Amino acid sequence: MENGVSSFNQFIHELSVDSDSSSADYASAEDEPDEIYRSTPSSPLSDGSGTCRTSTHINHDPHWTNWVAYIFSWILLPARFLLRIPFLLFRLLSSRESKASLDTGSPHPRTFHPFRKVHSSKDHVVQRTIDRRRGVIEDLHLAIEIFIEAIFDMFHKAAYFVFSPFAAFRIFGKWFSSPSAGDKDIDDNVSNASVPTATLGANDPSPRERNLTLHHTLNTDARTCRDVITELGYPYEAIHVITSDGYVILLERLPRRDARKAVFLQHGILDSSMGWVSNGVVGSPAFAAFDQGYDVFLGNFRGLVSREHMDKNISLRQYWRFSINEHGTEDIPAMIEKIHEVKTAELKLSHPNEETNDEQPYKLCAISHSMGGAAMLMYVIIRRIEEKPHRLSRLVLLSPAGFHDETSFLFTVAHYICLLLAPILALFVPALYIPTRFFRMLFNKLVRDFHNYPAVGGLVQTILSYGFGGDSSNWVGVLGLPHYNMNDMPGLSFRVIHHLAQIKRTKKFRMYDFGSKAVNMEVYGSPEPIDLGEYYSLIDIPVDLVAGKKDQIITSSMVKKHYRLMKNSGVDVSYNEFEYGHLDFTFAHHEELLAFMMSRLLLVEPDLKRQSSPKKALKLKKTGQARSGVSSD
Repeated sequence: MENGVSSFNQFIHELSVDSDSSSADYASAEDEPDEIYRSTPSSPLSDGSGTCRTSTHINHDPHWTNWVAYIFSWILLPARFLLRIPFLLFRLLSSRESKASLDTGSPHPRTFHPFRKVHSSKDHVVQRTIDRRRGVIEDLHLAIEIFIEAIFDMFHKAAYFVFSPFAAFRIFGKWFSSPSAGDKDIDDNVSNASVPTATLGANDPSPRERNLTLHHTLNTDARTCRDVITELGYPYEAIHVITSDGYVILLERLPRRDARKAVFLQHGILDSSMGWVSNGVVGSPAFAAFDQGYDVFLGNFRGLVSREHMDKNISLRQYWRFSINEHGTEDIPAMIEKIHEVKTAELKLSHPNEETNDEQPYKLCAISHSMGGAAMLMYVIIRRIEEKPHRLSRLVLLSPAGFHDETSFLFTVAHYICLLLAPILALFVPALYIPTRFFRMLFNKLVRDFHNYPAVGGLVQTILSYGFGGDSSNWVGVLGLPHYNMNDMPGLSFRVIHHLAQIKRTKKFRMYDFGSKAVNMEVYGSPEPIDLGEYYSLIDIPVDLVAGKKDQIITSSMVKKHYRLMKNSGVDVSYNEFEYGHLDFTFAHHEELLAFMMSRLLLVEPDLKRQSSPKKALKLKKTGQARSGVSSD
């Protein structure tokens, strides 16, 4: 006996302390993310493991109130295990355990859960560079580890309790005899409890509390385009645009308010503005254009799962009733007119003394990909038919949609099924999307498994590539991008699919056929939809067409079909090919493509001569004559 404690009890206590020390050593490995990534697929930075180790260390305090927490932890062990399994239950776990701690009179309320280890800003950058988001397999692995650890922890506590019966009886006696003393101990212990902090640097030693959100605790990536832009130090502005039919779409911007040259980037099908910034500073078209002095605007089509609309009570079926028509005649006009409004106002403010007869004191170019290219062509042609200005000075179309004579077997079958069953499918399948946050989170985590397990990822990549006709794009990498997250993701309207099927069947770049001559007559003024290919002669700006030799979604021969029609119609058009798949135009890092796009944009320069008023031009002319007279003397 030493200090009233038996040697065997002392041995048990030291065994628990040693176990905590080993856990602490293991937790210290969090500072080496590279080593962790190479050594084990499970993440020691998980919420469950960090919380369990912290609670083990704290609960070995030989105070009588600790055993009350022990007893309740045994009782709540099955619930704790079930609640620790991921998939949207972390918030429920936190609230339940916090409530249990307060109700049981625990001396250490479980408020230490949110205060997990806080990393310095440098560590945060390293973790963002080394993607350690967990997938489903890793979550299951982690849940098994937590369960085993909880079992051994229970045996440790049981052994200590069994071999210290007098201490246990004393705890129960004090608990039932003097509850007020327990409250006093709670207040004292809480006031003396230490909260883990982190030092951000020698110049800023102040502690920082880590704000936890659900997508952080579930280890998913729910960043937005805004997050990516601001994290890289670029300016950002969000502009909400309302279309004439009530849809609210997001126009994002890297602003250069005094710039007289602007570029509008429009994504394709099942994509968003994230595609233009996903490769970081070096490989993204948006950052490249901004660095060249452009005011950059990133467009987003309607069709997000969030269903933003002026009518808050709009039904699901009504919201998804749009085809490529609405993208080209509603979305793009609304965004470009908003750009014109913003740029004109800002340039008048930045140059208040400058007078001009030009109603557009800036030059706007557009870069579009896939379906965005088809919608942009539709926009220009329809505006010309309606004799309205389209505001554009040049078009750069990356693998544009519009002709789909040649498609993979899978797409061909899907198109004909869509045409055959369109009336029935339209009633039951208004769109293709993942409706709930839980299943979007599950999708996100499954994609993480594709990345963390190369064999699984390679199999999925092979299957998708084969299904899309052998296209060489990095399909698995694209599915892991942040805009496919638990909060929101792009959806695909059935009418868009039906529209593409109609284009394939007719082998013409036509607007949507409503299936009724009366409706077509009301919308188009003719019983048949407008064949946009017949109106290519109305295109009055230079067009640069870019095709991918490895693109099997929109083959190079289909892009050449655009080129031949434009060339025969007298359009100033160019054609170029690169060794790319369909998604490589936006999601892959290719310096040659960026250089080509920037060279096309640089061909359009603001007309400085037209930006001065006649009075100012006359004044400059007189000043020049006076200077020439002085120099001649």
